[in-house]
Amino acid sequence: MIPADLAIRPGWKVLAAAVTLLALPHAAHADWRDQIGTFRIGIVAEPGAGNTVPGLALLTDAYGKALGMKVEFVVAHNYAALIEAQADGRIQYAVYSATAYATASERCGCVEPLVAPIDADGATGIRSVLLTRDGKLPDVAVLQNHRIAMAPADNVGGSLLPLAGLAADGIKIAEDAPFLAHAGSATAAEAMLVNGQADAVFGWERAAAENRTPIAGDQPADPDGTAARLEAAGIPKAALQIVWTSGLLPYGPHAVRSDLDPEAKRRLTVFLTNLRSQSPDIYDLVESKHSGGFISAAAGDYAMAASIVRLVSAGSDSDAQ
Repeated sequence: MIPADLAIRPGWKVLAAAVTLLALPHAAHADWRDQIGTFRIGIVAEPGAGNTVPGLALLTDAYGKALGMKVEFVVAHNYAALIEAQADGRIQYAVYSATAYATASERCGCVEPLVAPIDADGATGIRSVLLTRDGKLPDVAVLQNHRIAMAPADNVGGSLLPLAGLAADGIKIAEDAPFLAHAGSATAAEAMLVNGQADAVFGWERAAAENRTPIAGDQPADPDGTAARLEAAGIPKAALQIVWTSGLLPYGPHAVRSDLDPEAKRRLTVFLTNLRSQSPDIYDLVESKHSGGFISAAAGDYAMAASIVRLVSAGSDSDAQ
């Protein structure tokens, strides 16, 4: 029997339980920081930059304040090293290309995207397009009857995305199909259409996600993509037609380990989606290629990237046999 002076009376039991419940969220928030110790952010080194990170002190301070804990940046030499570091749990957060994220997801199933950058005009990624001139290619269903120019096999927008996108539409084409002419570069592939050596060319265009509503801050789109390049090369705009368009390949995300505490994910998402408006100088350090800010991202957004990864993997398996 518990001595009377140590026993908790019924009323006090209820109060003690309530106090315990109120304290739980705060204890949980402290736990994830304690368990991590130092939050590590992985990035791929810029060509020629070595292990240096522009604005490192400012970035470390900004992320540290957002999370309320110590932050450290880790520079990987390539995406393969970055993927292994996150899969092994040596970093909690990584900045990926679209296909690198999809590769990481296939590798371990332990990562999820938080946000992705957008352009000032609202574009969220690229689509592959099949362009013809003067109606030489009437429909994608008769590709095999025409000569189609493509960028080199490792080019994402001009080769990998079209093949993966067509497969997603139920049109499976081998990379070495006889009617495909892989040029030495994207520019050389475009020249084949300009010079009449091909009836169509696979290229790319920037595009917004279908479910994204334009906002007041969106700026006019810059002339960009393969169509603009073909026009600059001498093909009149009226002579160009888009025969087919792929699904969207979004810009690469900032991704975290799936087992990261939800509060950490929330803090990072709030920090990043408000960064362009609240701290534009820091935003420029975090994201130098896309000036429109960050939007929330989900794993399903990268279905086309996953299709590209599977396409490349299947090709590698075939080569090994």
